[in-house]
Amino acid sequence: METEIELKFFVSPEFSSQLLRKISEAKILQQSSRMLGNVYFDTPDQILRQHDIGLRVRRFDDVFVQTLKTAGRVVAGLHQRPEYNAEINGTDPDLSLHPVDAWPESVNVADVQQQLAPLFSTDFERQQWLVAMPDGSQVELAFDQGEVSAEGQTTPICEVELELKSGQTDALFTLARELCAEGGMRLGNLSKAARGYRLAAGYQGDQVTALPFVPVRSGQSVESVFVNILEHALGHWHYHEQIFAERQELPALYQIHQALTLIRQALVIFGGMIPRRASALVRQELQWLEGELDWLGEFASIEQLMADKGHVLKKLNARKVLMKQLQARQQRLPEVEEMMQLLESSRYCGLLLDLSRWILSRGWQPFLDDKSRERLAGDIKPFADHVLNRSWEELADVFPAERQLNRIDYLDQQPRLNRNLLSGLCFAELYDEEKRAGFRMPWLDLLRGMEDLQQLEPIRLLLEQQEDEDRTQIEKWLSRKEESLLHAMDQTRQIGIELAPYWP
Repeated sequence: METEIELKFFVSPEFSSQLLRKISEAKILQQSSRMLGNVYFDTPDQILRQHDIGLRVRRFDDVFVQTLKTAGRVVAGLHQRPEYNAEINGTDPDLSLHPVDAWPESVNVADVQQQLAPLFSTDFERQQWLVAMPDGSQVELAFDQGEVSAEGQTTPICEVELELKSGQTDALFTLARELCAEGGMRLGNLSKAARGYRLAAGYQGDQVTALPFVPVRSGQSVESVFVNILEHALGHWHYHEQIFAERQELPALYQIHQALTLIRQALVIFGGMIPRRASALVRQELQWLEGELDWLGEFASIEQLMADKGHVLKKLNARKVLMKQLQARQQRLPEVEEMMQLLESSRYCGLLLDLSRWILSRGWQPFLDDKSRERLAGDIKPFADHVLNRSWEELADVFPAERQLNRIDYLDQQPRLNRNLLSGLCFAELYDEEKRAGFRMPWLDLLRGMEDLQQLEPIRLLLEQQEDEDRTQIEKWLSRKEESLLHAMDQTRQIGIELAPYWP
């Protein structure tokens, strides 16, 4: 068995000239080019897919190699999967060639063998170079161009793979950083096999989802939960990046923004143990990217106001004028093409690589003192209790029951409440589900109220452009809307303040 450690990137066909220029500057030990044909197999009910197992037979020249890839992990494009290879005589798989312990106990290998059938194929030209890195590591660089085929459908392959053949994982990131210096590369977490399964199933792509609770369990160390949170956020980020790349859905960008906020909040939560200087570069780049996505809130607000031909504005005499002004304002915001350029930019790719490397190498550890190491090794539950209690005190302080809050007050606290709820997301699985849900519900409702309040802001920004009579009507309309929202939000806030916390 080998453990395959590699980085995958999606690129355009034009990237080849940039790649060759970079390779000319490297120390090349070997070089080759060959056509590869691969057939992937599974049972009719896709039992292998259900266990995250891939089975293929690869043909190159007159050689056939059967490969079994079992479940692994992906962190920001770094794929780590156990791999078993065996040379065979033809295209029909023989599962007995792989060791028994390669299979999950729940899989009946004999039954799978009987039911195997071709599912899809990948055919591509692979240009390959073995690169000697300055630290002595060897990295195999491959540029693949071809297509995935299934059920008469095809999808193109154009990607770069870096696989560690010997030495340190850090060498992969070093070479990747050099390759992406001019942009044009996007880290990929969808393998050729994953795309083949999608094609075979007629799958149209993943759906945008809200950030789920971080998987955490009692007995974990504080440091292991910190890593869980970062990897969880990074997985959510990368999942939605793929959705945006495929379908250009703006809600996917919003979820990337949420993932960024969760990572930044994790750095705050654990900041008492992990010094700021340990994450200085990462935080700087996260802040840069967050700034690049700041326009999403205004875009979403304008979208809601213009929905159904401006239905929400129907009582305003200036509705048509407002619609034109909103549309003009929206057109000045970034377009899809600009966002795709961002996702393929050198700085964006570098941020993902640096963040992934920081997580995998535990880049904060050289900055820790003995006290911090001891605290990071401690049990997560007391730490989570402390964080949530401090977070609750902060909520009670900024949303006091006895104080009347206005529009500005609520909008000013919207980012803080979002971060507070994300803190709860980090540790939620440690507590009773029913109590947790009951406590979070009014605060989630309050956040939605803030978003409804924010939705009115583009209209407020256009007030000065209106005729006097229209401006007066719009101001009254805004006042009624805000009064209704503030009344409901005040009631929700009172309910939230009076609830007993779900942690000890």
